Amino acid sequence: MGEVTTVPVIPNELVPFQPARHGPGHAAAGLAALTGATASAGEPGTPGTPAALSVRAGVVSRGALLRRLAEAERVVQVSAPAGSGKTVLLRSWIAEDGLATRAAWVPADSEQRDPLRFWISVADALRGTAAGSALVRPLTAAPGLDGWAVVERLLADLAPLAERLWLVIDDAHLLGAGEVLPQLELLLLRAPPELRFVLATRHDLRLGLHRLRLTGELTEIRAADLRFSLAEARALFAATGVPLAAEALARLHGRTEGWAAGLRLAALSLAGHPDPERFAAEFSGTDRTVTEFLLAEVLDRQSEEVRRLLVRTSVLKRVSGPLADVLTGSSGGERILQDLEQAGAFVVSLDAGRTWFRYHQLFADMLQLELRRAEPAEQAALHAAAAGWLAEHGHPVEAVHQAQAAADWGTATRLLSDRWLDLYLAGSGATLAGLLAAFPRRVVAASPELTAVQVAADLVRGALEDAGRHLATATAGLTAVPAERRGRVEVMLAVLRLFLARRFIDFPVVADEAQRLLARTEDADAARLGLSEDLRAAALISLGIAEVWAFRFADADRHLKQGVGLARLIGRPYLEFTGLTHGAHGMLLFHPGPSQAEWSRRAIELAEQHGWGDEPLAGVAYAQLGIVLLFAGRLDEAEPWLERAERTLRTEVEPAAGVSLRYARAVTELAQGRYQEALNAFAGAEKLAATLARPHTLATSMRSRMLQTLVRLGQTGPAEQALAELSEDERGSAEMRIAEAALRLATGAPQAAADVLAPVLDGPDTKVRLIRTVTALLLAARARDALGDQAGAGRVVERALDRTESSGMLLPFLLDPVPGLLDRHRRSGTAYPALISQILDLDGVPGRAGSGPVRGGGLEGIVPSRMTEQLTDSETRVLRYLPTHLTVHDIASELFLSVNTVNTHRRHVYAKLGVHSRHEAVDRARALGLLAPSPRSHGDRGTA
Repeated sequence: MGEVTTVPVIPNELVPFQPARHGPGHAAAGLAALTGATASAGEPGTPGTPAALSVRAGVVSRGALLRRLAEAERVVQVSAPAGSGKTVLLRSWIAEDGLATRAAWVPADSEQRDPLRFWISVADALRGTAAGSALVRPLTAAPGLDGWAVVERLLADLAPLAERLWLVIDDAHLLGAGEVLPQLELLLLRAPPELRFVLATRHDLRLGLHRLRLTGELTEIRAADLRFSLAEARALFAATGVPLAAEALARLHGRTEGWAAGLRLAALSLAGHPDPERFAAEFSGTDRTVTEFLLAEVLDRQSEEVRRLLVRTSVLKRVSGPLADVLTGSSGGERILQDLEQAGAFVVSLDAGRTWFRYHQLFADMLQLELRRAEPAEQAALHAAAAGWLAEHGHPVEAVHQAQAAADWGTATRLLSDRWLDLYLAGSGATLAGLLAAFPRRVVAASPELTAVQVAADLVRGALEDAGRHLATATAGLTAVPAERRGRVEVMLAVLRLFLARRFIDFPVVADEAQRLLARTEDADAARLGLSEDLRAAALISLGIAEVWAFRFADADRHLKQGVGLARLIGRPYLEFTGLTHGAHGMLLFHPGPSQAEWSRRAIELAEQHGWGDEPLAGVAYAQLGIVLLFAGRLDEAEPWLERAERTLRTEVEPAAGVSLRYARAVTELAQGRYQEALNAFAGAEKLAATLARPHTLATSMRSRMLQTLVRLGQTGPAEQALAELSEDERGSAEMRIAEAALRLATGAPQAAADVLAPVLDGPDTKVRLIRTVTALLLAARARDALGDQAGAGRVVERALDRTESSGMLLPFLLDPVPGLLDRHRRSGTAYPALISQILDLDGVPGRAGSGPVRGGGLEGIVPSRMTEQLTDSETRVLRYLPTHLTVHDIASELFLSVNTVNTHRRHVYAKLGVHSRHEAVDRARALGLLAPSPRSHGDRGTA
């Protein structure tokens, strides 16, 4: 007590470690030496003695912390709970930086709350340094001498200090709240610049450090900084010589939360343990060495009131003051929890207002052990009381957990049955499934309500057949539900029928159930039946999706927007995400356009904002955006989104979207000339489509494209046979007529191709399946050209271009390229020169610039003689729209870009062309050959 401590040298900025022999006695004895934690001065192994740091067989580097100390400000506070390694860190720093003769170490203890005794020990420690020995006068206790006088004397003695000197006070929290801290604050504020302070404490000291924080004179190292990283934990265990698998080590690290003492106790116990892997799996706060440490260092130091609160609230994952009061039957819980957190007693605040707290995992384990020892009969009652409070205060998940822990299955069933839809619509499907899994199977089997919840859990994991079976079981058992709850369960079963039908794309059922639910939301007893606004939003979204597949686009657009808007209004982001994603998917298949890209992007933004980026539903949004870009002919931009979708989308959860994704992959392969890969992908999409309740909208298109791919592979015989095996109605469909036309062209029968396409071209002009229409036109143009009817071929090409310009869907020109016809059409001086140039420059179109003879007038890679800098691909795309009447907003929609991005590209185009207006840019681009000359026969379609 009060002695000057000699600091041993520890080389290489390393924390010492030496495994003890296996057994709790050895582990406990070695712990203080390794962590710097001590109950009182003079205890064996106290870090205040040289022996405490004498063991150095193994080492763990903490270089980052040592560098922070070396670069620290005038005052350093190292504040962390017991066993965090504060003392060892400071000793390692002193040794590494060679400060043994320039650092005065004062280990505080409870007896040094007497100010005079403490300050005498400080003076003695300072005199033990090289600089202090010449400046600080000897000091002994004398009548009339108090702590204030000693501080003034030290300030006077150290005023001439010319070289840096450190005063390190260890266990400063033991100084108490008497006069010592105000006296220390005076010394901190008035000390000469070369006197530095390092304070190691288990909780923040009331020293007015906020003033130093504001002036930048304070360096703080806290528990989070002292936690061992996984790499440091790995080094620690490697020093024991005990092999431990990476997974076991990660589990141990997570369990200890990087707490130095916990890791070191585990390492000490592992040395010589017969089954290290099992020990790591089972290690907890109930381990004898951990329990002894936490009891001695934390729990035994608390008052009976605090001990009661800690032990009884250990049944909770998190605790608030009012909840603690319920479990203790007293008041003042919030104040106690806040005091414990501030005191570094393994209590962690979870919110900025310091109203919710949790216990360190090992500390919670130890408290639960104490509860089982001291009050074994109270556990169930505590869980039940917690369940009641949590349910009443809007914490349903925790309430279910507590009811389950109390084995109160009736309460747990009621709570989960009432709240499963909230969890499902909030995107917490995994939580829902986890809660259900915690019920005994016999309880689930005997409860129609839990069987209904099982349907939702089946939907979450994509087990659609199981979902259908459990839905039937729950419906059959409805009469066993108490009368007062039966109406609510009936509504929930209707919701589940809707959700299941949507997965199977059984949209007549979706529409019927959605209409019924919407009607019931207007009933007077809607709230009693659980028909909340979020359920109304879900029904509107589902109805809109069904209407898309029924080709009722106006109704679909209205209901989808209403549902998504309501979801946003009531604060249901996952429901909004669902509406945007599924709505965009349906509209994409039937009515593609820029709005689908916008909906997909909004869905992706929501997913990224809320951490849903790896969910299957996010995969649907990625797929949609990739498909929109694919339809626009932008394969390079589509590919990353399709790949991301393939990594994320689970076809068992979203089978309909999975079919669309596999179809998109097949089309991508086809567009790039990889015909066998395309055929395989089409087959995979068709196989998945067969699992749906109703035919996927792409089913006929897939078969058509598969036949066309066979033709590309030269397998005209199998293609002919497949056509012959079709029914008359199927063969007469537009898709199959297109496939037959491709076959006839490949076998040298252009007239037959023209004849088979005639009903497709003469049919009603509709935006639905626009890609199909343009494909038919391109094949018809090839047939006319092969028959020698160049004028007729030109007219058909014009029709194809007209439909393409209005939609921006360039994919047909990649799948069925006609570069010669397009080039001839452009040279004839007719309309659409910019569009033709854009098409001919697509990746995959024969004659693309930079990949062979420039049959299509490709522009990328060409730097005109009077341009100093090449246009980028994006700038070239914007340039091609400048001769049109489209506004900047229209161009942005066509290119699926923001208005700001289009404006940026436009400014760059002007700068590179040396012009100042849109009209000048068009004229200059034509003069340089970047745009085709102004059409003569059809007039200029907007030269702006």
